[in-house]
Amino acid sequence: MPVNPELVGRAFPPTAPYLVGREKVREFARAVFADAPQYVDPEAAAALGYADVVAPPTFAIVMQDITLQQMLAYPDSGIELSRVVHAEQRFRYSRPIVAGDELVATLTVAGIRAMGGNAMVTMEAEVVDADGAHVVTTTSILLVGDSDA
Repeated sequence: MPVNPELVGRAFPPTAPYLVGREKVREFARAVFADAPQYVDPEAAAALGYADVVAPPTFAIVMQDITLQQMLAYPDSGIELSRVVHAEQRFRYSRPIVAGDELVATLTVAGIRAMGGNAMVTMEAEVVDADGAHVVTTTSILLVGDSDA
């Protein structure tokens, strides 16, 4: 089944709140070789004016992954993970993510572009904090291969 064009404009329900943990930030920083002290040391982060360790910029992918799971579980989406290649990723921040943040993300399918039997699916996840203030918008483009290939 091809990607369902009716997904365009669809907004999925907000995710459950995600509490950003200090150790999760440290683990992520190690995994992506982000070695700035504010990513692992609360005192270094405090010296920069933050309440706790700061997440590396790509940490927002954790939130987007939760929203992606919603889309993949959507009946009749036409998107099977086995046919997906992650083509592009962007982040637009209002402020950094900090340990202790409680974040909620809402995914919207921004567009689908056919390319032969394949499709480029553009998704945006808007991430807000517990006060509803914007933290980051993640934009991801997936290349979904033809199911008949």
